[in-house]
Amino acid sequence: MRTPAKERGSRISQWLRAIFVGCFVVAVTATGLFAYRYFTLPKTMTIAAGSVDGEPVRVMTAIAGRLTNSNSSIRLKIVGLGSGLEAAKAFSTGEADLAIVRADVADPSKARTVVLVSYGVVMIIVPPGSPDTLDSLKGKTIGVIGEEINRNLIEALGREYDFAGAKVRFKDLTIADGQQAFRSREVNALLVVTPNSEKYLSLLRGIFAGTSKRRPQLVPIDSADAIANVAKAYESYELPKGSVRGSPPVPDEDLTTLRVPYYLVAHKNISESAIAELTKVIMDARRDLLTEYPLLAQVSAPSTDKDAYIPVHPGAAAFYQDTQQSFLDKYGNELFLVPMVLGLMASLLTAARKIVGFGPPDNIASALDPLHALAAPIRHARSEAELSAIEETIDNIVGAQLRRHAKGKNRAADAAALSVTAQRLEHLIQHRRSMLLAADPKARFEPVEDQPASLRR
Repeated sequence: MRTPAKERGSRISQWLRAIFVGCFVVAVTATGLFAYRYFTLPKTMTIAAGSVDGEPVRVMTAIAGRLTNSNSSIRLKIVGLGSGLEAAKAFSTGEADLAIVRADVADPSKARTVVLVSYGVVMIIVPPGSPDTLDSLKGKTIGVIGEEINRNLIEALGREYDFAGAKVRFKDLTIADGQQAFRSREVNALLVVTPNSEKYLSLLRGIFAGTSKRRPQLVPIDSADAIANVAKAYESYELPKGSVRGSPPVPDEDLTTLRVPYYLVAHKNISESAIAELTKVIMDARRDLLTEYPLLAQVSAPSTDKDAYIPVHPGAAAFYQDTQQSFLDKYGNELFLVPMVLGLMASLLTAARKIVGFGPPDNIASALDPLHALAAPIRHARSEAELSAIEETIDNIVGAQLRRHAKGKNRAADAAALSVTAQRLEHLIQHRRSMLLAADPKARFEPVEDQPASLRR
């Protein structure tokens, strides 16, 4: 029989195992809840947008509102900046997940296009009566609206037309002082990059006041194709007649120039599903919010060619090419692995239950072991008192197991094994009594009939 000290030690061991298993279950549950919250909470992406008039910020704010109202799995945080160059810097430094940037200031190694927002058309304006060629600007000063953001454009033009050798100077101007500097002849030409839309072109119309013979004019960039072949951020473009002004038309004929795309770009490591969902919302908003935000009229799909200057994001490409994965394609691996994980957890819980082992022994081995251990004490018993104590121990063990069998906690085979073991011990006791009686004929022993009923078979 177990001593009280052993019983207490066993219970302490059981409680320690229970605490360990409990901590394990809590840890697994907490991990599962954290994973659920992580994958189901809407993901917030930061968009950097900058312009002089703030129109891109207003458009993206409206799109962010549509995402919130539709309970989308993504949210947008709009960061309004003073210019597209600042937005590009925020994107390059990782402060923003997405940004509206000009192609010639974006970082192609990090950026992937989502939508084409607009095009900026390059316009070079010269005063009335001036020659309408770039070669005529050698040795002169060109005012640039936003020189910093147009630095790459100036370099591309300079390489083609040798501005450095011709000692062409550039002066940084703002929109506010650009017209005044041009009219006062502080600069000999004005370089502007502006979207080809009514809102932005209206800002230039004041410059072209005057008669058809005494009004400023646009200078063509005849080598636009050559420049675009070298500087992939730019495209050769034919500005239609009358685009800037209708009567008298400016330009008076289609004009060869350059244009540069404005993209909404995303970091290449952003998930495809999030970008695909954002692309869908933007393209839907283009249709629904066009009257309120005219800028959306120019929003379109970017180039999906593999050799595009800035590659398209895989999520956006999946939307444009209608190759988005179905539910089974997307989550097939998860659906296969979840039952395996649940089965593994069930096995772990079953093992944990066996490890803890609360209460009295619940299998037949825990009863057979102490019975088997009584064989040696029987063989070495020296008196009737020792044999009687052993018989009482056997009776207690067998009685407890029979009660468990009656409650259905033991199998029939377990009960049979217990009976065979008890019979063997009974024969050992009778054999030992016989040996003790032969050694001391005067000793008196109880007859077999007086033994506990549980041992008689």
